Amino acid sequence: MRIARVIGSVVSTVKTETLTGAKLLVVAPLGETHAVEPYVAVDTVGAGRGEVVLVTTGSAARMVEHPSHAPVDATIIAIVDRLETDAWITYIKD
Repeated sequence: MRIARVIGSVVSTVKTETLTGAKLLVVAPLGETHAVEPYVAVDTVGAGRGEVVLVTTGSAARMVEHPSHAPVDATIIAIVDRLETDAWITYIKD
């Protein structure tokens, strides 16, 4: 899993049938030691812009609440309420 922040959304009226009704969000990874480009993830939890989320990628991303044959590489599986690292609270949801 990866920690990311939702920075935008994607609207697509023409797409594969398996993604019909899917909410697509643009997320930017947090805490990466090397530059990682923002990417698109399917939202399964109702996340919104600015929220910190957990994203699963790869084959695990296809197993969450959408058809397993959907061409999905990243899925948002949780909205983070609080994040602690090294005994420090680094994020608390408003």
